[in-house]
Amino acid sequence: MAAADGPEVVDNTAAHRFELMVDGYTGFLAYERSPAALTLLHTEVPPQIRGRHLADRLVDAGVSAARAAGLRLIVVCPFAREYLRRQRSDQSR
Repeated sequence: MAAADGPEVVDNTAAHRFELMVDGYTGFLAYERSPAALTLLHTEVPPQIRGRHLADRLVDAGVSAARAAGLRLIVVCPFAREYLRRQRSDQSR
């Protein structure tokens, strides 16, 4: 899941998380996957690389993965929940 303007987000299925690496630091979005759903659990971006909208990109990758696999999306992570709420609000304007 590469983006033209940033580091590639990879799905590390062994660790159950989406990851991206910047300047030697790894940000991630932990998840649980079942046959029917993808549950977003926790987003973490090290302080050294914050302020670059990396957590946003991780959540977008999770949402895209759930859609592509036809899975229900369950959002437990407070950051992801707020980010998606803001996205819906911005789209309705």
